[in-house]
Amino acid sequence: MHRWIAAALGVATMTATAGCVNVTAPDKPIEINLNINITQEVVYRLDGEAKSLIQQNPGIF
Repeated sequence: MHRWIAAALGVATMTATAGCVNVTAPDKPIEINLNINITQEVVYRLDGEAKSLIQQNPGIF
């Protein structure tokens, strides 16, 4: 008997809320504005021997 009442209550709840949900597409496109600032910093260290070799031969590269 209790299962029958629970089932009837569940069906009644689903029937009552069946027509309440409406999904429609918006008239205008959705805009997402993201203000993003990307900064990249490159740090390099050059070996002393390589540095002197480059200074002696500036046209090497």
